[in-house]
Amino acid sequence: MQNRFGLKDFVFLVVLLATLGSVWLSMVQKTRMELAQADAQSKLDAIEQQLAQLSRKVEQGVAVAPQAGGAPAAADDSWARPGVTVERWPVPSMVSDPTKVPGFREGGIFTELFDSQSQKFTPYIAGDVLYTFVLARVSESLGTFNPTTLRLEGSLADAWQVDPAGLWIRAHIHPRACFSDGKPVTAEDVRWTYRDFIANPLIEAERSRSILDNLKDVKVIDDRTVEFVFGEPLYSNLNTAFLNPILPKHYYSRFEPSQLNQSTGLLMGSGQYRMARLPSGPDDLDSQWTTGQDIELERNEQYWGEKPPIDRLRYRVVKDEMARLVAYRNGEGSMMTPSAPQFNRVAREDPDFGNTTHMLRWTNMRGLNSFIAWQCGPRNGKLTPFHDKRVRRAMTHLLDRERMIRDIWDGIGVVSKGPLNPESPASDPAVKPLPFDPAKGMALLKEAGWEDRNGDGVLEDANGDRFEFEYTYATGGEISERIARFVKDSYNKAGIAVNTRPLDWSRYQEILKLRDFDAITLGWGSSAPESDPRQIWHSESIKEGGDNFVQWRNAECDALIEKGRRTMDTPARMTVWRQFEAVVAEDQPYTFVRVAPWLRFVKREFGNVHTYRSGLQPEEFCLVAQPASGN
Repeated sequence: MQNRFGLKDFVFLVVLLATLGSVWLSMVQKTRMELAQADAQSKLDAIEQQLAQLSRKVEQGVAVAPQAGGAPAAADDSWARPGVTVERWPVPSMVSDPTKVPGFREGGIFTELFDSQSQKFTPYIAGDVLYTFVLARVSESLGTFNPTTLRLEGSLADAWQVDPAGLWIRAHIHPRACFSDGKPVTAEDVRWTYRDFIANPLIEAERSRSILDNLKDVKVIDDRTVEFVFGEPLYSNLNTAFLNPILPKHYYSRFEPSQLNQSTGLLMGSGQYRMARLPSGPDDLDSQWTTGQDIELERNEQYWGEKPPIDRLRYRVVKDEMARLVAYRNGEGSMMTPSAPQFNRVAREDPDFGNTTHMLRWTNMRGLNSFIAWQCGPRNGKLTPFHDKRVRRAMTHLLDRERMIRDIWDGIGVVSKGPLNPESPASDPAVKPLPFDPAKGMALLKEAGWEDRNGDGVLEDANGDRFEFEYTYATGGEISERIARFVKDSYNKAGIAVNTRPLDWSRYQEILKLRDFDAITLGWGSSAPESDPRQIWHSESIKEGGDNFVQWRNAECDALIEKGRRTMDTPARMTVWRQFEAVVAEDQPYTFVRVAPWLRFVKREFGNVHTYRSGLQPEEFCLVAQPASGN
């Protein structure tokens, strides 16, 4: 049978060819699309890489050069007041890069052995030394001091404006800034911290309220812009705006004022570390840190800037100084503050100690100024002998402070002359410490009506009341006990009866607030190169448990403080502060004992340890693979 190519075959062939052609065209089109997509993706990847590089440069504050003759993109100043200079700041970074340390390792736990226990860590309510160290790791303010230059720089703020007339400050918050729970830091958080937390009379934040008297308003301009309004131009307006830790409203507003006042561990912020244990709300208060426990901080993985290398910071209290050194040697701590005799004794007796320990001794803005504070006002409704200026001056003349430094502190430190660090430009070199002069001291006491009227070896006043007072000091070490014995022996020789009152450091805040002491030993350390003296020395700071706990009133001092705060010219202000220093030195509300350098032991298994003018920066510390040979 013969095969024929008929009409059906022709139609079939045409359909087949059309189908094959369609398939071929589809394959070609698909290939072209894939090639185009690959090319587009390649170009997109290149653009993303360029944007990432640009972003890193912007974050680091690196100027971006214009390309092909074009101009750099203008900064968005829509938040700013027109016609006023804008000062800009990069994302906060470390002064010394730990990753460049030989043997750098990430992770680990850094434990500081501390000498005194804290009662609480809730911001603005707490107030002791350990609290300030922990607060600096957990919270941030709009600005901070550069550790090397001590220049005020941006922290949470990436830009700000200062009114040339000194009546307002406007700050812009960095868009990336967030709290440790990941929620952004907003202008409302700033406003709420100042106006609804610190200024709330139901919250026990008297210490901070006392120095915000010139702050009239805090305005939210937009979500990231806040403006501070002041009653008058004061030099301290910058510190007011930029140096107070910013609290997350969404967290703290959950608590009633009474809960905040009674709390012990409600500390949340935007810093490089966070509390390892933090209550989620009012129903979870039992989980907060309490006195007697180690303070544990963990790295804040939500931190918006440069994260620290060390995973956890731990603060452990060992009150006895000998036990503290033993614990340090046994590896229970990474850092400790030795007493002056310990520092010298270890250096003399153990020449190999420095091979495993950074032995640090340096002067910085936080150097401790120790003193004995005399109760100038009433205690339990009755005046103490120290309400009389002549008696206070006599107490200083009767105390051999040079011998105290030599015998108690092994010669480390200098005799203090007054309220200011002698290295500060505000301190007058012409003001000298009152000398050890027992004869002058006894003459002043007699002038004030105190003499041994019945021959029993103790001074009495005209009413026959004995000169007897209570000396309060913190327990916890050989130094404190030696100071107490020296003070008691010195005044007993002058016919003054001294009853010592040792107390745990955790009770100090309560004692100061209640003004429940005759004489108490303490020390002030500064948190800024220039501090506003109003907080401690103005008579207004006697109110509401403020820091003028000796209840000292001096109209001339008040006037000088007000004048100094209003003096915007720095050299002229330094002159006023020198006059203020002289008035305090003349009146002797404190017997200023000693200005001390910082002493620290730090294990050499940690590197990148630097002694800055602002103190130490633990967030820069890092583990090293091998013991370092130096700082």
